[in-house]
Amino acid sequence: MDRTIANRIECLLFVSGEPLPVSEIARVLDMNEAETRALLFEMERIYAEEGRGIRLHITDASVQLVSNRDYAEDIEKLLQPEQTRSAGQSIMETLAIIAYKQPVTRADIEAVRGVRCEYAVSQLQKMGFIETVGRKDCAGKPMLFGTTDKFLHKFGLHSLTELPDYLAYSEDEEGDSSLI
Repeated sequence: MDRTIANRIECLLFVSGEPLPVSEIARVLDMNEAETRALLFEMERIYAEEGRGIRLHITDASVQLVSNRDYAEDIEKLLQPEQTRSAGQSIMETLAIIAYKQPVTRADIEAVRGVRCEYAVSQLQKMGFIETVGRKDCAGKPMLFGTTDKFLHKFGLHSLTELPDYLAYSEDEEGDSSLI
């Protein structure tokens, strides 16, 4: 096998990212289709023997680089974010309070949650889900927070009016919905 031509084919397939017609590979490399197909099958065999992370997927008309199914678990771990930790829960609770009560101060959020919220607020700002929308007209002039367009996009909302009715979800066992 001509290693240089194989490397060139691999490069073409990598850059394409999509199935490439065998005829197109042959054209680019000034080869006939039969030679190209034979080289592709040889490459496929070598990739399989070596247990490489990529494989060739060859059809009658095209070829594509694909991931090796033997490593599917690793790919899933990479593409699926880690399960959220308790910090993730506090961030989501803080975001919900801001979304429903905005504009809201840190003190307002802490009054609802019963715990400090500096970390959650700073993380939400870093993520671009909330922003400072002004200052409350009271002693100390605390910052007021509200959600951003990025928040709407992330949760598939067109506007805040599409948020679920929080009264339906916020009632405790005694029917008290004054928490939010």
